[in-house]
Amino acid sequence: MFDRFESGEQAILVHVDFPVETDREDLSELKLLVSSARVETLAVITAARSTPSSRYFVGSGKAEEIAEAVKLYNANIVIFNHSLSPTQERNLEKLCQCRVLDRTGLILDIFAQRARTHEGKLQVELAQLRHISTRLVRGWTHLERQKGGIGLRGPGETQLETDRRLIRGRIKNILGRLEKVQKQRQQGRRARQRAEIPTVSLVGYTNAGKSTLFNRVTESKVYAADQLFATLDPTLRKIELEDVGAVILADTVGFIRHLPHELVAAFKATLQETQDADLLLHVIDISDERQQENIEQVTEVLEEIGADEVPQLLICNKIDQLADGSARIDYDDNGRPFRVWLSAQTGEGIELLEQALVQRLRPEMMNLTLRLPPSMGKLRGRLYAMNSVTEEEACDDGAMALKIRMSAVDWRRLCKQVAEEYGDSLQGFVE
Repeated sequence: MFDRFESGEQAILVHVDFPVETDREDLSELKLLVSSARVETLAVITAARSTPSSRYFVGSGKAEEIAEAVKLYNANIVIFNHSLSPTQERNLEKLCQCRVLDRTGLILDIFAQRARTHEGKLQVELAQLRHISTRLVRGWTHLERQKGGIGLRGPGETQLETDRRLIRGRIKNILGRLEKVQKQRQQGRRARQRAEIPTVSLVGYTNAGKSTLFNRVTESKVYAADQLFATLDPTLRKIELEDVGAVILADTVGFIRHLPHELVAAFKATLQETQDADLLLHVIDISDERQQENIEQVTEVLEEIGADEVPQLLICNKIDQLADGSARIDYDDNGRPFRVWLSAQTGEGIELLEQALVQRLRPEMMNLTLRLPPSMGKLRGRLYAMNSVTEEEACDDGAMALKIRMSAVDWRRLCKQVAEEYGDSLQGFVE
């Protein structure tokens, strides 16, 4: 979708300050995005407006200043820290004589670079096609008329109409393939639900440290870097927690303020992991000055994808970057952990996170004593395999008295299996 210069792209950044909070963007975040896209920043042009101009987004004088900067620095791209309309992009490109990219296009470009799996590439292409379909005029101003002449008389549509038709066809094709992926994911989720395995999903602002935390907890080697959108493709791993058993931990794509709607729609299958989770670990970069704004942005995206009702456990990460940072668990009025302070980089507080997870996910536990006859030695072995036996004592009549501790879910499942295998209720062996 995007042509790249072999020598690397050099950009002029444009940031406009608006009085209305919802229209504002962060200049430092734009610089991080540009760095993540492997683009060199030559100059930053700032402006202040009450409302965007319909022609250039900025005023005509500021637009001329941007064009002069492009010539002065010999830049090959101008990047705006805002969303531009197709008309504004086209007008600016005509004036600056180089490519103009808005914030949405920049994020899409970063996603295109990071996609590794087949599913991820399909999702990015879908988002790009939806975005670029409104900007086709820019590339085909010389072919707006119907084709004519020998060998060119055809369907009676302009080149623009042909391209739009081809893009619609490609979008339909990608949606069909993503639907298959979504069904496969749903199948996996249904299997986990049948096995009653809880799912914990990592969410948070981009570069909050989700992948580093994921690697620390699961001992995996998922790519983690100090850059925006280092993780794009979701990763699932199984971990074991005491008194809980198997738990699926999911690492997901990071959120960002004003996340393009094309991406939210395209990554619907991926974000479903978040929506269907039993618990969300909301990872926060506690060293970031804009942490409160970032929390609000994540909450906004969670509402957009319908995951705002899922229970959350706040993870205050990067305490190693605080002068007085210490690992701890904060409890609410009901004695439930709602916030954990840790450092995924150093590992400080990871055991507290596991402790908090156990407290939030631990099911109802059963403490029972079973008196099993010698003929049920196979069941005794199964109880040991489940790590449920806490104490065992041999009785005078050859029976075995076992003290067991297991979740109510596992107990119900075991009772059902025993009834099928032995034709007898396990409740009859409880003392």
